[in-house]
Amino acid sequence: MANGNSKKTPPDIDQWLREAKADPAAAKVGMFLVHNGVVRQTPKAKVRQGLDDGSMVKAMEFSFDAGKVDRAIAETYKMEGIFYVKAWLNQGQLEVGDDIMYVLIGGDIRPRVVDALQFLVEKIKTECVTEIEQKA
Repeated sequence: MANGNSKKTPPDIDQWLREAKADPAAAKVGMFLVHNGVVRQTPKAKVRQGLDDGSMVKAMEFSFDAGKVDRAIAETYKMEGIFYVKAWLNQGQLEVGDDIMYVLIGGDIRPRVVDALQFLVEKIKTECVTEIEQKA
């Protein structure tokens, strides 16, 4: 798991896009898609499974395994038509509204880019991170 308790400063997405467009693979890219996950007030169980215990999220303890994230990114690069992948994950004690992660995917056509974003975010969320909701 990532070390430290303090959250990190989010990336500058405009800078990420400038870097992506300057990458040698950029000539093959027809679309970039950005995902920004944030801490929400509604508990995951309510949103995902419809289970409502009346509680609200006040904060989240978030950590990740950097090696697993790197492997997930490498796997995403193997998808057809995907030429650029970048991810940033926060860590520590996060409040409602704080950024959890950013993911940038660049690929040749929209369906492949959408699929790759869905694949990578799902893999990160299910295999690479630990999220502990703190409820009010």
